[in-house]
Amino acid sequence: MRVSRDQMATNRVRILTEASRLFRERGFDAVTVSEVMKAAGQTHGGFYSHFASKDDLVAQTVAFALDGEGETMPDLQRWIDIYLSPLHRDHAGEGCPTASLAGLMRQQTPEARVAMAKGLEAQIDRFARSLPAGDPASRRRDAIGRWSAMVGALVMARAVDDPALADELLASTRAWIGAAGDPADSDISGETSR
Repeated sequence: MRVSRDQMATNRVRILTEASRLFRERGFDAVTVSEVMKAAGQTHGGFYSHFASKDDLVAQTVAFALDGEGETMPDLQRWIDIYLSPLHRDHAGEGCPTASLAGLMRQQTPEARVAMAKGLEAQIDRFARSLPAGDPASRRRDAIGRWSAMVGALVMARAVDDPALADELLASTRAWIGAAGDPADSDISGETSR
């Protein structure tokens, strides 16, 4: 039975959505193609209609996950508060792909690393545009510093088995970023999870 182009596109989005969730939760190596396809409600055989290999799936999933960021939170401080929250920390599969996947990218293909680099550039650009007036180089440097601190705090908070320390990492980073400048009138789009 032939599947329409629209249905193929819908199936592909479903596969990428489930791969994104599973990779964020468990990492690339711990997830099989069969698990992704099952989670997407597809057969293993259908995989090759969409992707050449698991490496291709990884690269396209990284691009897909990072492409969906930056669409829903217009207030910078609110976005920072949500990002650096226990709720976000505790739900890696639905959260920031950068925090969940960046540490795993070193072992991935050049195509996957290019997808991560493009996504990271877009994140930094959105963050820089949201900061108060200043020259572009200063805003970019500030965005890189704040974004790096936020991702690092989230990664560390997820890494420890001490709820008090995990909460302190998030709260202290939120306070430090707040002290670094007044983003109250800024505009940034937060990230949506795919």
